[in-house]
Amino acid sequence: MEIKLREEYIKLGQALKAAGLVGSGVEAKFVINEGLTFVNGNIEKQRGKKLYDGDVVEYNGEKIYIKK
Repeated sequence: MEIKLREEYIKLGQALKAAGLVGSGVEAKFVINEGLTFVNGNIEKQRGKKLYDGDVVEYNGEKIYIKK
């Protein structure tokens, strides 16, 4: 799955919602706080983590590619 950036970056919680992997910001907060999300292969627990072109998010067996 791919997300096209409209601005310089997108935040992790927003990316999960935009990709349809979570239904709400509350759900995004929960899965991120539980350490269930990975950014570029590393566990990420910051909901506001800024994602830039080339970053890869993994959650629940799905990958999101961030593209400019």
